[in-house]
Amino acid sequence: MAAALTTLTALPAVADTLDDVVDRGTLRCGVVLDFPPIGYRDANNEAAGFDVDYCNDLAASLEVDAEILPVTWAERLPVIVTGRADVVFGATSDSLARARTVGFTIPYAIYYAQGVVNADSGIESFEDIRGKRVAAAIGTVPEQEWLKIAAEWGEEGNYQGYQSENEVFLAVAQGKADIGITTNTAVLPITQQYDSILAGPRMPWTTDYTSVVAKRDDVTWLNYLNLFVTHQVRSGRYSELWGTYVGGEAPELRIPGVMY
Repeated sequence: MAAALTTLTALPAVADTLDDVVDRGTLRCGVVLDFPPIGYRDANNEAAGFDVDYCNDLAASLEVDAEILPVTWAERLPVIVTGRADVVFGATSDSLARARTVGFTIPYAIYYAQGVVNADSGIESFEDIRGKRVAAAIGTVPEQEWLKIAAEWGEEGNYQGYQSENEVFLAVAQGKADIGITTNTAVLPITQQYDSILAGPRMPWTTDYTSVVAKRDDVTWLNYLNLFVTHQVRSGRYSELWGTYVGGEAPELRIPGVMY
């Protein structure tokens, strides 16, 4: 018994992320900042957008400071696995494949995929994309879903992946790509930014439910985050943020046939 007690005493205390954040006094949020109006840099080069305010709200609920860690689409999962970020707000789809690496909350935002096209591309419908040069950001659901269609059409060679959405939009604006696949929330600000870009067709795959990302095995932290997302909806804050940055009525977060 004495040996067993000695062994137990020697075991290190296991702290979870919730305790770590509170003790540190800082919440480290990974946010994609080339995804306006969800995440972007304002005229003063300060982080802004729906996800940035969501991070600030979470930090306020914990009574700590918020630290915004800019990440690319491909970095969203690695920053959690390596412990560089406590949480990621980055329009991350809660796929089963990703859930083997990181943990997901209930959905906090919903998107669908849509194209932005070069004004001279001639693309008006989804079928018009055949034979055209397609671009998307590496590591995103639009890229993964488009590559399935490209394989069916035998047009994998017409696809070009970019590290960021800004690079995708620039490629379309400069005529290096005929269409860039993004989310519906990005279409309006991008078409306003570039005279040579028009709103394109909606993509045929399903609605994209996205979740807050945290460590897979940190149940206490994920429970807190789930409750926080719930409070954002119940308080009306979710609708307020959506109206501010995207406009219109905020989409329903509940998945039909699923109880959250």
